[in-house]
Amino acid sequence: MKIIIDTREQCPFSFRHEKMDATTAPGTLAVGDYSLAGLEDKVAVERKSLPDLVMCLGRERERFERELARGAALDAFAVVCEGSWLELSRGEYRSRLNPHAACQSVLAFAGRYRLPFFFAGSRGAAEYMTWGFLRQYLEGARKRWKAIAEAQGAA
Repeated sequence: MKIIIDTREQCPFSFRHEKMDATTAPGTLAVGDYSLAGLEDKVAVERKSLPDLVMCLGRERERFERELARGAALDAFAVVCEGSWLELSRGEYRSRLNPHAACQSVLAFAGRYRLPFFFAGSRGAAEYMTWGFLRQYLEGARKRWKAIAEAQGAA
């Protein structure tokens, strides 16, 4: 599996864990920070640290909503946060954004754009979730294409 890492990603994952059968390459993605080679217009993951997510729920809300709208147009898109839901709900960040408002914003975005927000709780877990999300999409795509090829062969 070849993962494309957006060239603007400031703190990219390496995907070098022994269980991650992945190689990486830099690229310019229209949406998200990570995608799959050849499937950049189908699937992506947006990575956020907790402080970055809080900024996107406050001062940078309009820009973030545009990103979510572009992501919702893909077959699969997810936001993976390195922080935990508990940290967000307790306001364990440096911002005046009300924790209740932050949580409600995440839930509103998830419902409005029909996309998951994964709260990993650590950077390592966020990397694993990103890899796993992309891997699951790729496996599903392979199964769909196999079924299509078999159906065409039978016709």
